[in-house]
Amino acid sequence: MKDLLEDIESFGIDVIMNNRRGVRANVLRLLLLGLSGIYRRAVALRLYLFRERYIHDHHLGVPVISIGNLTVGGTGKTPVVELLAKALRDRGRRVAILSRGYKSKRQRKIPLHWRLGAMLGLMPKPRKPRPRVVSDFERVRITDSYVAGDEPLMLAMNCTGVPVVVDRDRVNGGNYAIKELGADVLLLDDGLQYLRLKHRHDVVLVDRTAPWGTGHMLPRGTLREPPENLKRASYIFLTKSEGNNEEMIAELRKYNQVADIIECRHRPVHLQNIHTGEIIPLSALKGKYVGAVSGIAVPQSFENALKKLGAKVDVYQRFTDHHRFNEREIHQFVERCVRRDTHFIITTEKDFVRLPPMPVPDIPFCFLRVEIEILRGQDVFDKMVTLIAEPRRFAEV
Repeated sequence: MKDLLEDIESFGIDVIMNNRRGVRANVLRLLLLGLSGIYRRAVALRLYLFRERYIHDHHLGVPVISIGNLTVGGTGKTPVVELLAKALRDRGRRVAILSRGYKSKRQRKIPLHWRLGAMLGLMPKPRKPRPRVVSDFERVRITDSYVAGDEPLMLAMNCTGVPVVVDRDRVNGGNYAIKELGADVLLLDDGLQYLRLKHRHDVVLVDRTAPWGTGHMLPRGTLREPPENLKRASYIFLTKSEGNNEEMIAELRKYNQVADIIECRHRPVHLQNIHTGEIIPLSALKGKYVGAVSGIAVPQSFENALKKLGAKVDVYQRFTDHHRFNEREIHQFVERCVRRDTHFIITTEKDFVRLPPMPVPDIPFCFLRVEIEILRGQDVFDKMVTLIAEPRRFAEV
């Protein structure tokens, strides 16, 4: 059943990305295009209801910084969350990251009859489920990516001293982080569309290589919101930047005249052996044959990064985003790499936390560590951190 669902998801993605041809794909694209019009109106209505206060947001009494995007996946959001979390931590703030834990184990739902009974006063008001605390200020508490979610676990492992709290109700998760953990700044991971929690700043990531995704709204395309909604951004991170970005910046200015723009790229740092923990320099890839396995939104970017480092990607396998690997899949891929005499098997760091336990293969199995490098706008980033970390001093200037 799982394989069937992934095949359907893969087919749908190929249709959306225009990688499928034929009558069936064209008919589906027409149907999805009609649904996109409905979705666009629903997004506009929802924003209107929040803006006019027909639906109220929640203010938790501490700064909430949203990091999100207009498109579905592929902008490289997690390293930006990590960068900002570490910067605020190093400035003395007790920062916590709030995540919904996409494709993690679902939280216990309150039965519908109980909720209705509570509304009518026939039953006591149900207590909200306790958020999952992946890490606190001292240690990582949950090491199973299925329970934690792959991105929350990756953040918890890399951001020592920064709690990561998973709850689909991020108002509930934020309250817990403040009252039980003592957080005084909240980073709302993938939070641009989460309007129930009041944002002080919206950090919006735009992929330099595909700023508006496929140009269509969901479900026909990959846009969650139309480009004009970029006007809500306080700061724009132009990711995957290379060379001159003046034309791209001019396009962004059509939708937002005032947001500060930070140009950055995802910089490979090193390889790390998943079994031994050994750090391997990137120079070791030069001229080597590698096998690349991934389950991310844009696998081509990962494979191209390996090629730019001098590796020859001889074997590769792509799974759907957030795919949960099983032992059979990984064993089969390792066998393929052994037969092709590859020098390394490489995956992404986000995929690494979803790998099942496995025996040590004859070929080094590593993940590629990637961090954000700011190319232009370091002063803007520093001012943003100061504004969040020292608001009183900033207000006196």
